[in-house]
Amino acid sequence: MARVIVDVMLKPEILDPQGQAIARALPRLGFSGVSEVRQGKRFELELDGPADEAALSEVRKMAETLLANTVIEDFAIHVAE
Repeated sequence: MARVIVDVMLKPEILDPQGQAIARALPRLGFSGVSEVRQGKRFELELDGPADEAALSEVRKMAETLLANTVIEDFAIHVAE
């Protein structure tokens, strides 16, 4: 069994209102030193077999089809240790 992580983030050119709201709230809560926040999603997939090229290709198809809106989001896939 293998665990594969899919991180999904808005593309840099897309406005991130949730990230902006978090960035504005941090100073009110006493936190400083943060100039920008981007909010995203993380998916952890447990595979039945090894994370070989065929399995990672299937995960990529899952991300492109369901997990990410590729018009406005980018995704990255990596195998967890």
